[in-house]
Amino acid sequence: VYETGVSLKHKLSGHQKPLSSVSWSPDDRQLLTCGAEEVVRRWDVSSGECLHVYEKTGLGMVSCGWSPDGKWIFSGLNDKSICMWELDGKELECWKGQRTLKISDLEITGDGKQIISICRETAILLLDREAKVERFIEEDQTITSFSLSRDSRFLLINLLNQEIHLWNIEGDPKLVSKYRGHKRTRFIIRSCFGGLEQAFIASGSEDSLVYIWHRGTGELIETLPGHSGAVNCVSWNPANPHMLASASDDRTIRIWGLNNLSTKRKEPCSNGIHYCNGGY
Repeated sequence: VYETGVSLKHKLSGHQKPLSSVSWSPDDRQLLTCGAEEVVRRWDVSSGECLHVYEKTGLGMVSCGWSPDGKWIFSGLNDKSICMWELDGKELECWKGQRTLKISDLEITGDGKQIISICRETAILLLDREAKVERFIEEDQTITSFSLSRDSRFLLINLLNQEIHLWNIEGDPKLVSKYRGHKRTRFIIRSCFGGLEQAFIASGSEDSLVYIWHRGTGELIETLPGHSGAVNCVSWNPANPHMLASASDDRTIRIWGLNNLSTKRKEPCSNGIHYCNGGY
């Protein structure tokens, strides 16, 4: 657990609609952001400059992400198709989503072999592109979004009932932990892994706050104020474990960083299921 002093590093403006997705590049130097059914923008994090805008005539983007090597990007569109671009904007491929209910969330594992998507309201498909093998995660509640861990071993799933579930997806998928405390009644809210060794879970919330839990204990350790609208998504810097980006209905992206850092204590972790309601 860390004693932190968090401050705003940059404020990126340019989207005309509320933000629905934000994603760090693998080298942590750039950021992708997606307006709700609008465009995808690629930013230089150090300067705050918008480097490129990706769009398709007559269609809106609903999600965005990077290839594992950072050489191309992909985005889900509101017609349920998936498009891939080179960084300079050249379209590489575009195809209709198959076995998917919606392309609001899409992940590719670090080895590039597995595609993960929401295939039904309460199920996620894990598709091995090479072996043509399908596995499924079944939930009791409607799935609103999900996030893949850096090592591609765990999946973080946001549900309609204001819970966040952590699944181990090695072999047969297994539910590991549950987190509660953030607010979600109307919008899709996204969460992510982050921090040193991805030991933390962060989530947006409709109360304009960013929530951060300890991944192992389930303890809510920080809430970050600053946005003036619902925080739709968060993304932790993949190279700097002390930097986090959040995107909001207030049409801004806020980048958070630590003023100082000191290790306070290390809590033992458990393999059981944890619930978080603002504390232990």
